[in-house]
Amino acid sequence: MLARTLLSIVTASAVALSPAAAGPALLFDAGDGKVLYAEDQDHQWHPASLTKIMTALLVFEAIREGKVTLETKIGCSELAHSQPPSKVGLPVGAEMTVEVALQALILKSANDVAVMLAEAVAGTHEAFVARMNATAQRLGMTRTVFANANGLPAPEQVTTARDLAKLTQAVLRDHSGYANMWAMVEMRVGKRRLRSHNALLNNYDGADGIKTGFICDSGFNIVASASRDGRRLVAVVLGEVTGRERSTRAANLLEHGFQAHGWKSMFGMESLDNLPVAADAKGVVSIRHAVVSWACGTGRRKVLARTKRKRPQAVAAKAGAAGPQKPDHGSPAVKTKAGVEAPQGQDKGAAAAKAKAKPKGEKTSATAP
Repeated sequence: MLARTLLSIVTASAVALSPAAAGPALLFDAGDGKVLYAEDQDHQWHPASLTKIMTALLVFEAIREGKVTLETKIGCSELAHSQPPSKVGLPVGAEMTVEVALQALILKSANDVAVMLAEAVAGTHEAFVARMNATAQRLGMTRTVFANANGLPAPEQVTTARDLAKLTQAVLRDHSGYANMWAMVEMRVGKRRLRSHNALLNNYDGADGIKTGFICDSGFNIVASASRDGRRLVAVVLGEVTGRERSTRAANLLEHGFQAHGWKSMFGMESLDNLPVAADAKGVVSIRHAVVSWACGTGRRKVLARTKRKRPQAVAAKAGAAGPQKPDHGSPAVKTKAGVEAPQGQDKGAAAAKAKAKPKGEKTSATAP
């Protein structure tokens, strides 16, 4: 009877956690690194703004070593100012404290602030990137290469679900004093209100961090953590085609973990370090063609396709008899998942229109709502 019950749970979990064409994913216990679920965990992927987890880690280490403090003011250089959105948008020479910069880095996923912090900690952005790669090797992130501090598109910038799990475990374990930053849902910078892109913080029981990421080539990525009954689990999800699917898959993984942790522990679980490296681990690929995003030039095509499916000939004939009608722009759910961040105060429709106006191939936000 027990075996039959466990088989039912395993089968249901496999169906729920392995949608068609899903990207790499990994679920682990933040306390001991035990792996509860892994799929293509060693396939390389573009991290997008999950890169900023490493950027934050190095800033936390610099604070611990006394090189900077949370009150230290850092300036906006020409290089920082030139970074594309998502960004705070400070003018050259403007300053903010390290504390505010860290909050903007994590919550807003500000690309300009990532460069500001990098220059403050290492002197130059290039020196900071070298430190990122050295730290990755120290943490055992053997299939990771960093090329910048913010995750903006770079062909050589790659990682894996396993490597991101190792990085996240180190951040949560060694710098637990900053847990509140990963859990923030909004903040203010001057008169601007900035909101987190991590939807689980508002709609998943126990969610407490940590970071989202998006570029067209990577799709929608997330590292999400949640705690229940003294146990903290972390889900790494890479390559979902919409922000909604990213959140749904992460929530499903976490729920699977909380439900199955007890019986899985009866059979023993492998850890992040001793889980065998997949013999068929692949190099990085682009999923730009599959992503549903105005920023990638794919939002309109998907919306039109859905609109045509939903409008049978009878409806079209009725509309023609009634005279000219306003065009149907498709499902709001699709449009609001565009891979571009609206300036605070700008509505989502305006953000989608702005994304539509961008030329194809233009570099866009490293994170998405």
